[in-house]
Amino acid sequence: MGNHTTPKTAGLFRRLTSLTYDCFLLFAITMAYGVLLLSGQILLLGVDGAFIHAPKALEQWSSMLGLYIVLSAYFILSWRKKGQTLGMKSWRIKLETNGVNDPSPSQCISRCILAPVSMAIGGVGFFWCLLPPSYSCLHDLITSTRVVLVPGNRGS
Repeated sequence: MGNHTTPKTAGLFRRLTSLTYDCFLLFAITMAYGVLLLSGQILLLGVDGAFIHAPKALEQWSSMLGLYIVLSAYFILSWRKKGQTLGMKSWRIKLETNGVNDPSPSQCISRCILAPVSMAIGGVGFFWCLLPPSYSCLHDLITSTRVVLVPGNRGS
């Protein structure tokens, strides 16, 4: 019972490989979102009207915001349910708070905002996890979360 050890923080390779796995699912979600948008245009404008329709800036921005929300929802729901996306599960890593609890909705939302920023600034926020003492990404530190290794099943 007294054999409680702190999980090891996941390294950059596992994080990025997990994200690569998730990108395949994100692509499928993006395609489904596009089909919904196109279907809506066809319902409103008819087939011919949908193909000649040139969306205005507001339509483009709102559809991109909608896509961002849909993709973020995948991460938020996955992290809130089990602390893992499908890619994270494949690579045996998990998101938790620094208190070893499941992340709160606000922490998940903050990560969805900050992680793309970490990547957009040349990946600096992700490379931060190569530095001691915490070996955490910048968005992990800001949101008081961490990505840890999940112990494997031995003997199975």
